[in-house]
Amino acid sequence: MTDKIGSVLFCCTHNSVRSPMAEGLAKKLLGTKVYVDSAGVKRQDVDPFVIAALSELGVDIQRHRAKTIDELHDSSFDLIVTLSPEAHHKALELTRIMACEVEYWPTFDPNLIEEGSREARMEGYRTLRDGLKTRILKRFEGVAADFGKAGEA
Repeated sequence: MTDKIGSVLFCCTHNSVRSPMAEGLAKKLLGTKVYVDSAGVKRQDVDPFVIAALSELGVDIQRHRAKTIDELHDSSFDLIVTLSPEAHHKALELTRIMACEVEYWPTFDPNLIEEGSREARMEGYRTLRDGLKTRILKRFEGVAADFGKAGEA
């Protein structure tokens, strides 16, 4: 199943936290072996904590611009990974017009953590990052290259 996946789309609610984080990690892990993109049901600017958490692993997504699923240039994917319930419902609608697999990876949105110090909030983003990295490595085993432990590029 993994060998046949040439393109993957990560989707969440706003394309501001979970899906751009997954896209950045997947691009780093999969290189040019798999086409990777991300989108949201709605659009919102990328959360600066996402940029900071990924930069700790040498992943730069500062140029990422949020987009909706309807704004995608490429509308054909082998796999859509949904990271929120809203995105999952939208992806299932897409299967009416697109032959693709849809996988739901329920993930917590660390943007919901509004209290605490900056460092305490960053821990939520690091937890999301590390969880997504683990899922991507497992899902694309044999294709992904582990780029080291947290903090190493």
